[in-house]
Amino acid sequence: MGRQQSAGGDPALVNLDALPLSAIRRISAVDAVEARIVLAVQLGLLMPGDRLPPPAVASTALGVSDASVRRAYRSLNAKGVLRSARGRAGGTFVAAEPGGSAPAALAAYQADRARVHALIDERAALEAGLAAVAAHAPDGASLTAMHDEIRRMHAAQDWATFREADAGFHDLLASAAGMPAAARLHRRISRELYAYFLPYPIAYLHASNEEHVHLLDALERRDSGRAALLARAHVAELHRSMYVGQEQRASDERSGPEPGAMPRSPSSNVR
Repeated sequence: MGRQQSAGGDPALVNLDALPLSAIRRISAVDAVEARIVLAVQLGLLMPGDRLPPPAVASTALGVSDASVRRAYRSLNAKGVLRSARGRAGGTFVAAEPGGSAPAALAAYQADRARVHALIDERAALEAGLAAVAAHAPDGASLTAMHDEIRRMHAAQDWATFREADAGFHDLLASAAGMPAAARLHRRISRELYAYFLPYPIAYLHASNEEHVHLLDALERRDSGRAALLARAHVAELHRSMYVGQEQRASDERSGPEPGAMPRSPSSNVR
């Protein structure tokens, strides 16, 4: 998503100028990072002992500055959610017993639930159409580049690195349709949605990468119908796998999901 800066030049604020008015527009980048990490811990996506990526890596995936991530890490360390360790095996980790009060910014994510679902629907419809067009006359260079992004995701060792490659894959898919205006719309909607993504277990993300493989195969076979169906399901799965779906299931079942366990349907994807 790249690092973002507010229109006023303050790098501590999330740049959401392209978005319609939303609750997360009114919170700082530091608060947004804190809220997303705490949500991931509460939902069992981040487990005690899990290492968080260095700020320089996490900042790109979260769309904020390095400084904002460092400040968020320090704040959550002081609150007992994270812990820091020095030395060769050092870094920032989820605490053994994450404690502390929930950040006030969590309310912004909860207030935007309906907006998140709407963004998912918009992206699912648009990506299905773009995939169908791209499959009609696939561009060899784009397909090769998509293969490269799949390999990057397969080799990724953390959620932040995976998310960057995932964004690259979907940008390439949108561009491959040869409809620049639609590709720009797809990119804008995707970036709006990325503002709500949480860290995920890398094993789950690696499993999701198989769906990229199936989608790319449909494009190479020029199977427009299958490409459209896979792309739609690929994105529509976010209704279930993003925090809006997980919180709803936890409420319905009166218990959270099994830690880190997020089984996937045959044609679904986290991104």
